[in-house]
Amino acid sequence: MTKSKSTDVEERSMELHRRLHGKITMESKVHVADNDMFSLVYSPGVAAPCMAINAEPKLAHDLTMKGNTVAVVTDGTAVLGLGDIGPLAALPVMEGKAMLFKQFAGIDAFPICLDTTDEDAIVETVRRIAPGFGGINLEDISAPRCFAIERRLQDLGIPVFHDDQHGTAIVVLAALMNACVVVGKPLGAVRITINGAGAAGLAIASMLRCANSAAAHCLTVGEVVVCDSKGIINSGRKDLNEEKRAMLKYTNPLDRSGTLRDALRDSDVFIGVSRGNLLNKADVHSMARDPIIFALANPTPEIEPHEALAGGAAVVATGRSDHPNQVNNVLVFPGLFRGALDARAKRITAHMQMSAAFAIAACVKQPAAEHIIPSALDKDIAYKVAEAVSKAWREVVSETIPT
Repeated sequence: MTKSKSTDVEERSMELHRRLHGKITMESKVHVADNDMFSLVYSPGVAAPCMAINAEPKLAHDLTMKGNTVAVVTDGTAVLGLGDIGPLAALPVMEGKAMLFKQFAGIDAFPICLDTTDEDAIVETVRRIAPGFGGINLEDISAPRCFAIERRLQDLGIPVFHDDQHGTAIVVLAALMNACVVVGKPLGAVRITINGAGAAGLAIASMLRCANSAAAHCLTVGEVVVCDSKGIINSGRKDLNEEKRAMLKYTNPLDRSGTLRDALRDSDVFIGVSRGNLLNKADVHSMARDPIIFALANPTPEIEPHEALAGGAAVVATGRSDHPNQVNNVLVFPGLFRGALDARAKRITAHMQMSAAFAIAACVKQPAAEHIIPSALDKDIAYKVAEAVSKAWREVVSETIPT
């Protein structure tokens, strides 16, 4: 019996991790071969940069690794499609994230796996380690704690960014801009159904409706309806947490109720950030003309691309690399942090996020049904995003653009 493709990948991944003992390492920029060099990098010479930083803390960006270093922080409660597997089992993913920071943007990133799920403890730990880092990438922390943790850390004076929320939203918006070009529908007129009301789903809804930005260049779509496992999120639901209730200020303006299939009927766009095998071709057929399907659950999408196309989908995207139009956060986080670090930004603003989405979308010169988003392996993307993000921060600082 022939092995499945996924089984083969898993076996080869195990072999690679076992052989390499992980995917990242630390190396010195200086070779210490004599006493003179020793005196420069350590005692007594190191006292000079120490005292300079003591007198002027911002010099740490120039004299240490701080200005090019990001902490990838997780508690392992919401890892990929694996769920709550804990901090130790999450380490291979955090190593991978650190590797991608380095490979795509030249950033030194360190996996920080915390043995606690307590919100206060996570916030306190990040505060205590922050002096050694230029930015904090929060990763795979379950909702709704992830929202509060990110909010509470915005006063650190360095960028703090929960990639599962905003990274996903940025790539989705970039892909949607180009998908709308392909189907000939104005972005501002499309009706969207989102399935999944965790970190990614709520952030996507917020970004598509410009809920957290007053920026003049902000793009907003038409109606957005969000569903969770119990159906459409509406004002009549008594089981909503604080984040879902707040979302109703900018979603579901007609206060629709019912199931995911009720929400999907006559929608122009489906965005799934939930679980696999939820939809079939009949569901796609119930949507508006030339529907756009973003089935982003991993490893199994909400609907397989061939099934969506059979139902009449005009554009299909997934989170997988073995199908066209892979929506992958690697298109965002390396360049976003590269730009923020280069600009010495104190936070990641809504304007910076929107600028990143525009930059990614613009990398596709001629959008087509199977090409609405750049390749995740295109290393030029990070630096184009970085340039846009740095410019956006400078505009914020000069007070020409609201945050």
